[in-house]
Amino acid sequence: MTHIKLFIPGPIEVSEKTMRAFSRPMIGHRSKDFQALNAAIQPQLQEVFYTKQPVFVSTSSAWGVMEGAIRNLVSKKVLNCMSGAFSDKWFDVAKKCGKEAEALQVEWGQPILPEAIEAKLATGEFDAITLIHNETSTGTMNPLAEIAATVRKFPEVQFIVDCVSSFSAMRIPFDELGIDVMLAGTQKALALPAGAAVFTVSEKAYAKAATMKDRGYYFDFLEFRKNQESSMTPTTPSISHFYALQSKLEDIFAEGLEARYARHLENAKVTRAWAKERGFNLFPKEGYESITLTCLSNNRNVDLAKLNGLLRTKYSCVIDGGYGKIKGTSFRISHMGDESTENIRQLLGWIDDCLAGV
Repeated sequence: MTHIKLFIPGPIEVSEKTMRAFSRPMIGHRSKDFQALNAAIQPQLQEVFYTKQPVFVSTSSAWGVMEGAIRNLVSKKVLNCMSGAFSDKWFDVAKKCGKEAEALQVEWGQPILPEAIEAKLATGEFDAITLIHNETSTGTMNPLAEIAATVRKFPEVQFIVDCVSSFSAMRIPFDELGIDVMLAGTQKALALPAGAAVFTVSEKAYAKAATMKDRGYYFDFLEFRKNQESSMTPTTPSISHFYALQSKLEDIFAEGLEARYARHLENAKVTRAWAKERGFNLFPKEGYESITLTCLSNNRNVDLAKLNGLLRTKYSCVIDGGYGKIKGTSFRISHMGDESTENIRQLLGWIDDCLAGV
């Protein structure tokens, strides 16, 4: 079968090197070999998270850890910052976990702003807040550093941040920002197979989790920490993801973190410039655009299904035709992971060619 290259916002392309690592033979998950593998990736994971805390690999999508954070840390009320399909869903998840929750809703494409958060937290009603740093459905990046500074004014509040589609593409210093839980999926900027997540937890969050009688087991933060002390996991892990992650960390540090960040930013700038030159409006509010994907308004009324069909047929690749309630009225181009700026320029040329046929 012809391989269709993915320029969608996840899963994204996985390199042959990473796939070879992912396909390595199994080892016992309670063996010294697994302990050595888990221990080996820990220092570099901590460096990418900018933390001294242990970093965990969860055999789940990021949503597992997102739900786990709610169960571990919310005893009073959680403020869910909602600006797109995925952040909107977190509100529903909180309620289904039996937690009291309140929505801080903004229009899709608009950012969550610190002053709105401060007004809510100042009421004293909340002991946790959830934020998606980079809302993948709209390509909107929220001002994390400014929001973190605001949340730090309320030390009783747990700050839970989803960095699913921004982690490893830019500097996000966990310890410095005072985040309490930070999580990411493997299938986006990390360019690994889908099905696992990475996350880290603050001391403040561990203390809060210890008071929660109904935090469950599979995503119990204290169980993760206890097992990590001996380089183990609470339950049977996806060993293949550990191998793939080890390989990817090799690649990240061979390139260099700053070079990696610069490449992602350049990819974004090139794509945004192309969009404007072709008469497409960017969907997010100016100044809050993602650096890992570009979401464009379909203001030219392009037949996106036909465009993607031509891309698939002529160039064996696909982009994304929009997500959720803005499907069809927007479309998304991913430029994260291992993609070079040369690759992105080539893709944009292919789109130009196919636009002429729709």
